[in-house]
Amino acid sequence: MGANLKLTAADGHQLDAYKAEPDGSVRGGVVIIQEIFGVNDDIRETVDNFAKEGYVAIAPALFDRHERDAVLDFNEDGMAKGRALKSALDWDDVIKDVDAAIDELDGAGKIGVVGFCMGGSVAWFAAARSRVSAVACYYGGDILTNSSETPKCPVMFHWGAEDAGIPLDGVAAVEADHPDIPSFIYEGAGHGFSCSRRGSYHKKAAGQAMERTLEFLAANIG
Repeated sequence: MGANLKLTAADGHQLDAYKAEPDGSVRGGVVIIQEIFGVNDDIRETVDNFAKEGYVAIAPALFDRHERDAVLDFNEDGMAKGRALKSALDWDDVIKDVDAAIDELDGAGKIGVVGFCMGGSVAWFAAARSRVSAVACYYGGDILTNSSETPKCPVMFHWGAEDAGIPLDGVAAVEADHPDIPSFIYEGAGHGFSCSRRGSYHKKAAGQAMERTLEFLAANIG
């Protein structure tokens, strides 16, 4: 359904991306931000699914500054490499790459960002630093240490109650810092609960979170 393309960030860096467009009328644009496993089949399917909902959707390859074509397996080795690649990222550079994806969506209408895992944190930064109209953050662990960011658009949080990497007291602190942001904690769900290809997939939580995300985007984008 979608197609691969190249984006150019403001500093001249070129990165890959995957983009899909709806068959019918366009409701707006959505940037999908990857987990630490890269722009893999799950992220591409997510892009396709948002296109089916009427959004022009795109996923930029955020690891391209350090390793191109980094698509990692959902196992310990893939997680270790993904964490290493993530640790090499500079958030300012990442936002340049996200902004390049936003620029690619010019003309689609209002633009939102939906991010998962590492992408949930990136989405949080985009809410404060990029020209977007709505942001949905799924279990972004770096939000806890960057709660001082000031979002310029509506934001929604999704967290897993059983997420071993994101303590609920940290989530509570973020909620206290941003009491106006809707924040949902899903019982029985751990980290990565929205990814159907991961062992941590939680069908009920994933369905509820996506339903809320789509309603949120409809209200804020179209």
